[in-house]
Amino acid sequence: MAERAYKHILFSVEGGVATITLNRPERLNAFHFGLGAELEQAYARCDEEDEIRAVILTGAGKAFCVGADMGGGEKTFDDVDGARRAAEPKSGGRRLAAWQVRKPVVAAIHGHAVGVGLTLALQCDLRFVAREAKLAFSFVRRGIIPELGSHSILPRVVGFSRAADLLLSGRTFKGEEAAALGLASEVMASEEVVPRARDWARDIAKNAAPASVAIAKRLLWEGVIETPRETMVKEKQLLAWAGKQPDAAEGVRSFLERRPPEWKLSASADLPDWPED
Repeated sequence: MAERAYKHILFSVEGGVATITLNRPERLNAFHFGLGAELEQAYARCDEEDEIRAVILTGAGKAFCVGADMGGGEKTFDDVDGARRAAEPKSGGRRLAAWQVRKPVVAAIHGHAVGVGLTLALQCDLRFVAREAKLAFSFVRRGIIPELGSHSILPRVVGFSRAADLLLSGRTFKGEEAAALGLASEVMASEEVVPRARDWARDIAKNAAPASVAIAKRLLWEGVIETPRETMVKEKQLLAWAGKQPDAAEGVRSFLERRPPEWKLSASADLPDWPED
């Protein structure tokens, strides 16, 4: 596939792992809708390209993303819809959020993540966080409200009362507390965050069946709003399908033969029809 040019992000693929880097280090990767559009296009690319098995989201320089670019001063938030429309790519094309990508997406939060910087990470499947990183859902302290589904996602990640604390106060906390709350999957020194995310993603890319991962991820995210009974109905049908596929035989065979698996199914082309709700 032809290389695509990006202005506000960096994109690379190595060993089945795509790395998307927010690339405005001079502004501590502050968010604007042009960056957001490119990020959504890059996620769609990760979803489409079968050689990509897992995705890392991180930031250039010392910060992950310090929130909205407030270069517009007091008018920063006065026409959010207009700013979003103005940043729409003329080329069109698919655009996805992290949770919609049929591959695991891990946020490597090596530095501060504030406001939309943290809600972008919340849409990822897991988060590795620097111990000293400053984190905040700071929206209410700027006179606005959290977005990107955070009112739905965060309570299910950390529990209702803890989510209420973080969203309603907008207070700042650090990586150690994020891990204690369950918001961070792991906490470590800043310089270890991206290498740890890369190790995790490479393990997925090497050892996990792409179609199985895609199905499991969709079930996880749909399970955010479903009952266990509703999820079990889907699991029953999808497990029956998966058991008849060549990857099920290969998974057992490679395990018994003590060798790396050679998966056949594609996450972009070989998934089953989704069970009816």
